[in-house]
Amino acid sequence: MLEAAGAGFALGFSLIMAIGAQNAFVLRQGLRGQYVLPLVLTCAISDAILITAGVAGFGGLIAANPWALDIVRWGGAAFLFVYGAMNFRAAFQGGDQLDDKGGTAGSLGAALATCLTLTWANPHVYLDTIVLLGGISAQYSPSWAFGFGAVVSSFVFFFMLGFGARLLRPVFTSATAWRVLDVVVGVTMWVIALSLIWSH
Repeated sequence: MLEAAGAGFALGFSLIMAIGAQNAFVLRQGLRGQYVLPLVLTCAISDAILITAGVAGFGGLIAANPWALDIVRWGGAAFLFVYGAMNFRAAFQGGDQLDDKGGTAGSLGAALATCLTLTWANPHVYLDTIVLLGGISAQYSPSWAFGFGAVVSSFVFFFMLGFGARLLRPVFTSATAWRVLDVVVGVTMWVIALSLIWSH
């Protein structure tokens, strides 16, 4: 059981730590110190749902209906292009920076909506969690222990990312640093969007 859980944790952590649209957004919010707890919980709970579905055997269902992933793929690419453009515009305007306390005004609802879209409109998340993790879990006994380890890895990663970002706050009191971050996030969003289009 411990071996299965350890394998699930290791694989889950290695998959989720790759730089992506969701991680870039959480990092940005963590730097602001804005709605960090609800956002990291949203990401981790979403992963938990998807991983559980994969372990329960839904990977085969998705594999049998590739058109569903096509819908998510094109919708996700469109959203990422728009979100990336917003970051490029912010970098061009150059008005973003943290004050000494790190906070800025914003809507929790808008932040959660963006987080949910970045999570659920990305077909890669279904392939990584439901298909890949779900498929590999069948090789371990019990399979639920593997899934549990993967779920725990998601919670650990997002809490580290969201709350650990505060260590970088002194750097981001500079508007120049925020411009660089906005450009990096924008490029990341567009690269992922292009990869979604070209991956078919």
